Amino acid sequence: MTAPTKLRPVLESGDRLTRDEFHERYSERPDIKQAELVEGVVYVALPVGFDSHGEQHALVVTWLGVYRGKHPRLRIGDNATVRPSANSEVQPDACLWREEAGGPHLGADGFVYAAPQLVVEVAASSASYDLHDKKEAYRKAGVREYVVWRVMDGMIDWFRRRGGEYVWVAPDADGVIESETFPGLRLDVPKLLARNVAGVLAALG
Repeated sequence: MTAPTKLRPVLESGDRLTRDEFHERYSERPDIKQAELVEGVVYVALPVGFDSHGEQHALVVTWLGVYRGKHPRLRIGDNATVRPSANSEVQPDACLWREEAGGPHLGADGFVYAAPQLVVEVAASSASYDLHDKKEAYRKAGVREYVVWRVMDGMIDWFRRRGGEYVWVAPDADGVIESETFPGLRLDVPKLLARNVAGVLAALG
């Protein structure tokens, strides 16, 4: 007698779940490559293109990775699971953090708990949830600096937390922004937009 086929749990964008419910369903859906829970709402990612996400993602990780190489006590994550709050479980394109009392730390399950100090996301445009629901979740969780590369718009937005709110940071006269949290982590915005890797890395302290 053939054993009945076990139905896969439903996990669709728009579902409203607790973090534990989301994690359990996501763990049983290996066919879903990336899904996130943002303030209790599920977002299932669609496949991404090389020229609209993949290359930009790699450049961001290269930028942060070279900086991390100069500061070995820091931690860098690439699409790693982060649990910044009780009702969110996300996989930021990249994050940079250091362990702090009451701040981000690595749990026994291998996930990052609490908010990384800096998060970077690659988004299609200003319409992306990275600049709306996800940005709000990061703000509430206490992410100090949030960077979004809007590929279709040809823009990079850098936000800093001020008095509990995010404030947009303008580049200096040379087009460079420096992190307040990580001294020497400088981003040459025009060079990154142009995918000039050598120029981006030259700006690092």
